[in-house]
Amino acid sequence: MKNILIIYPHWHPANLAGVQRPRLIGNYLKELGWQPYVVTVQPEYLEETPDPDFEQIFSSDFIVSRVKAFPVTSPRIIGDIGLRAFFQIQREALRVIRENQIDFIWIPIPSFYMGLLGRILYEKTKVPYGIDYIDPWVRDMTNQKSIRMQLSQWVARILEPIAVKKVSLISGVSTPYYESVIQRNFPTLYSPLTTHDSLLTTHNSQLKNSNTNKPFTHVGMPYGFDPNDHKVKLDNLELPWGKEGPCKIWLYAGAFLPNSHLFMKCFFEAIAQLRKEKAWDESIRLYFLGTGLYPAKRITAYAEESGIADIVTENRERMPFLHILNYLSLADTVMVIGSTEKHYTASKTYQSVLSERPVWAIFHKESSAVQVLKECNADDFLVEYTEEMNEVEITDAIKASILKRLASESWQPNYQALDKYSSKESARMLVEAIERVL
Repeated sequence: MKNILIIYPHWHPANLAGVQRPRLIGNYLKELGWQPYVVTVQPEYLEETPDPDFEQIFSSDFIVSRVKAFPVTSPRIIGDIGLRAFFQIQREALRVIRENQIDFIWIPIPSFYMGLLGRILYEKTKVPYGIDYIDPWVRDMTNQKSIRMQLSQWVARILEPIAVKKVSLISGVSTPYYESVIQRNFPTLYSPLTTHDSLLTTHNSQLKNSNTNKPFTHVGMPYGFDPNDHKVKLDNLELPWGKEGPCKIWLYAGAFLPNSHLFMKCFFEAIAQLRKEKAWDESIRLYFLGTGLYPAKRITAYAEESGIADIVTENRERMPFLHILNYLSLADTVMVIGSTEKHYTASKTYQSVLSERPVWAIFHKESSAVQVLKECNADDFLVEYTEEMNEVEITDAIKASILKRLASESWQPNYQALDKYSSKESARMLVEAIERVL
């Protein structure tokens, strides 16, 4: 049994999307021959609302150490928990490494500042480390006018090369999330994409990081899903639509994305047209839950513009993960509204299909989510977007898919086809990559 140290400042009961990454993969590491140790922050120093049910879906295999953090000041100057607990996590990580013969360190980011810890710990202990990109650190901010965002990217361009300089592994939720990292920092190891999710260098065991003269590799693996999550049924669950009369719930759960606005506008316009044509089912109610405190135009504003605000409800507050899974399983239709970006990989796709309710979805044609839906025969009500489509064409395609859903009660996905996208499979991919560099 080898030992892996996972550094991630959030852990249960903090119900953040990022926590799912180390949880889902970590749940299966011991089964694959790796004992997972975790260094994280004590709950009382986190700002997120605790979710007491969340712990039910964490494996008992994790050996967890929790540290204190500096409190949030008033006025709030530094909120990032990775900064507030940086030195405490570093100190505890060194202790865990020295007392438990850690073989590898794996650090999902964000918090992006945690990426620097890999380099620091390597310099002190020579334990190889990997950085996992849940989100890109350096990104295109051309359309962002916020000085704060511009400053964060200036800092990112300085810190990322320092963090990755002596890395042994770069991983991510998909290859495009980290491809530019290799291109910028390891140009001699970079080869353009040959398929949607792999680089020529992926399985080349001869690659070396010239800064350490030690093996280097990378791997893209999705969040995946743990089928055990869907077995947890919560008692006395209050439904968001509990006061509605007899109706059919079409449910969207999760953040409203910056590049989803076009889809939302066309979706509501399509429904407005169907209502005028008397082709819409007036018993349907559209619910958008946990959309977040995004700064852009509200979903409800799009609904008002289209004249369908009477059937649209939005709750922006983040909701407990297990609550969402239970809500999905009780909906008439699950909506998955993706992004106009090609590389967007919606982890919620798996949860939506596994809800065993029909899925209506819209994605970029080249998104890996489209491939997933097609492979498991869950693409009956899928809209595939391309950059060449104008708003009228997008709206027409959405109308056609909605009409198909309204006319069909058939829903028979091939759930076994999802197995290769499970978190167990992602854990296996990570373990194989780590073992290539040891």
